[in-house]
Amino acid sequence: MKRILVTGATGNVGRQVVSQLLATDARVRALTRNPDAADLPPGVEVVRGDLTVPEVLAGCLDGVDAVFLVWTAPASAAPAAVDRMAKHARSIVFLSSPHRTPHPFFQQPNPLAALHAEIERLIEASGLRWTFLRPGMFAANSLSWWAPQIRAGDVVRWPYAAAPTAPIHERDIAAVTVRALLEAGHDGAEYVLTGPQSLSQLEQVITIGDVIGRSLRFEEISPEEWRRELLAPASVVNMLLNAWAAAIGQPAFVTSTVAEITGSPARTFRDWVTDHAEEFRA
Repeated sequence: MKRILVTGATGNVGRQVVSQLLATDARVRALTRNPDAADLPPGVEVVRGDLTVPEVLAGCLDGVDAVFLVWTAPASAAPAAVDRMAKHARSIVFLSSPHRTPHPFFQQPNPLAALHAEIERLIEASGLRWTFLRPGMFAANSLSWWAPQIRAGDVVRWPYAAAPTAPIHERDIAAVTVRALLEAGHDGAEYVLTGPQSLSQLEQVITIGDVIGRSLRFEEISPEEWRRELLAPASVVNMLLNAWAAAIGQPAFVTSTVAEITGSPARTFRDWVTDHAEEFRA
């Protein structure tokens, strides 16, 4: 019976990893800064921890066989954290990003991708057995991007209506994660994960409206207007605008990795919206 430490356990992917691991014979330990607010299922050992405090992290790693790592801390903390993991665990599955994928959408300057590449380098040098998961656009991004506008009315104001992505369901990322944590044969693998369809942002908004039974209108705005309206760090805004601009005129990068690893087809964006429909309703 494997004991798995899940970091980022209260996030979109982490919660799904915890839930799916509970359906196996694995023992699940979840690291969180605030166990009282974690709201995780019975059967999970919830521990207070912090990736930036190696001494505290060491206690969370005691007796652990494998780690699912979602990096949510400053870059400066990564060397010490990876070193601690290598001293306790035997293997690690790291939620990275597709920084090596030869598609223009993924090749724009991206501080997060640069951080992920550095953490991958640290893991490779650590002596841990490793698997890198590189999901593309998360379907869940539409909750923070479009749900507030959809709950308030029928118009989504957004740039680059024609920019295509292949949004992936967090349950599919988790399903591949669980296989990589528990099964043999994934050591040294680098899996690029996407949804099964290339859909423009306009098509995604139309799909949301269709699922929730409303006629939504996409009002395309300029990048300059969006910069003024979006409350986000400039680095994030620039990264997204550059990626969408570069993606225009070609299909999104789509892989079959989810189906190959799990034996089930990747869930569509419509599937994801159906699972989250209430979050778009007023």
